[in-house]
Amino acid sequence: MSRTSKDKDEPTTEGAESVFDAPARQLLRARRPDGAPVGPADVDPRSTPGFTGDKVEGKAALAARADRLAALQELLYARSTREAPDGSPAPSVLLVVQAMDTAGKGGIMRHVIGQMDPQGVDLKAFKAPTAEEREHDFLWRIRPHVPGPGRIAVFDRSHYEDVLIQRVRGFAPAEEIERRYGVIRDFEAELAAAGTRVVKVMLHISADEQKARLAERLERPDKHWKFNPADIDERALWEEYQEAYRIALLRTDATDAPWFVVPADRKWYARLAVQQLLLETLEGLELEWPEADFDVEEQKARLAAS
Repeated sequence: MSRTSKDKDEPTTEGAESVFDAPARQLLRARRPDGAPVGPADVDPRSTPGFTGDKVEGKAALAARADRLAALQELLYARSTREAPDGSPAPSVLLVVQAMDTAGKGGIMRHVIGQMDPQGVDLKAFKAPTAEEREHDFLWRIRPHVPGPGRIAVFDRSHYEDVLIQRVRGFAPAEEIERRYGVIRDFEAELAAAGTRVVKVMLHISADEQKARLAERLERPDKHWKFNPADIDERALWEEYQEAYRIALLRTDATDAPWFVVPADRKWYARLAVQQLLLETLEGLELEWPEADFDVEEQKARLAAS
């Protein structure tokens, strides 16, 4: 996990000036300061809240801040290797990424999550539940993948599938969906109480942009493998999905498990915004490098004599 001088310069977690004109956690929150909810209909999917630059500047900013994100993630991991003075476990982070098809989840995984050391990051993509998973409560398949101390877990889709597609498609009765909102709130509160910072992102894409991206997949042979005819069927339920997202955000947004609506028509902005949310979350932990549990000078002398 640790890097040597042969790999890169010594990691630093010193803050750099944000490329956003206000905290992303404030700009993108699915709830206004006065408590009013913010849903998909309230957000322009082509907007770039807090960032005044263009695509070139946005991509440059994403690359320029990669080392900082990696260093903060390493610091989080390092914290888990030594017991804290008060005996408390190292914190952890859970990033949930939900979106309609083609909204850019894969790009987030490659261009943002890929900036961190994979040894300290657990990525789980949740597909349709298997026959075995359907025999259990919907959180049964989720719980084994929550982050341990010092780790970052990333859910590419998540337990929210069970209140989104199941609501839209009628796979579960309305009363069961309502029950699940409460179960999710309790589950995420449990994670937060145990030291996990929960960050939930909805990548908000427009119907027109999705259509363009699906068309590109059909035009390019190298992208045929990404196309699923069922995606067109889901487009017929676009408004129903937007309403399902609105309700899910309304029911499950909480101070200790906040939702953020990230405009996703511009892929470069969505990636920059998610990176910024992670940076702010990790910075907010105010971690310090753990002290050595050995005599440093003694080990220096031993090494010099070896």
